[in-house]
Amino acid sequence: MPIRILVTLLTLSYPFAVYWGLQHFDALSLLPVLLLMLLLRWQGERQVRDRMVIIVSALGVLLVTLLWDAQLGLKFYPVLVNLGLLVVFASSLFASQTVIERLARISEPDLPPAGVAYTRKVTQAWCVFFVVNGSVSMATLLWASEATWMLYNGLIAYLLIGTMLGAEWLIRQRVRSGQ
Repeated sequence: MPIRILVTLLTLSYPFAVYWGLQHFDALSLLPVLLLMLLLRWQGERQVRDRMVIIVSALGVLLVTLLWDAQLGLKFYPVLVNLGLLVVFASSLFASQTVIERLARISEPDLPPAGVAYTRKVTQAWCVFFVVNGSVSMATLLWASEATWMLYNGLIAYLLIGTMLGAEWLIRQRVRSGQ
């Protein structure tokens, strides 16, 4: 199995693994599992910026785990992922091309100015999404039960991401047909 597929499956199953693991093991004994997953992600990433997000996530989890509470540290990872993605997407708003524009240019290298403007708006929309999703993730971490944390971070957040992707695709089709 290629490493990227394994890492994707591990990342998607993380909230379930933490929930199950916390029912059966001490939180500190689960920390090496998270660090192994982050190491695998590190190996699978080529972009320096993506590797930096992984480093910051690992350090954030370690700091919260060791200085605050091991259980909260493990559950803090989805918050850090949202924060990392927010930084990547928001910082691209100040670059020559946004993250979404770069992705769009893969299939449409000669993106017209209207398309560039559209990709900038989509990048901004994703930034708002990451703020809201990260905030809800943090709220489930601090004030909800482990089951609610797992339900939101392991299912609802992914459904919201899928809804966002689907809605953007529908809007893009409408924008393209109007050009």
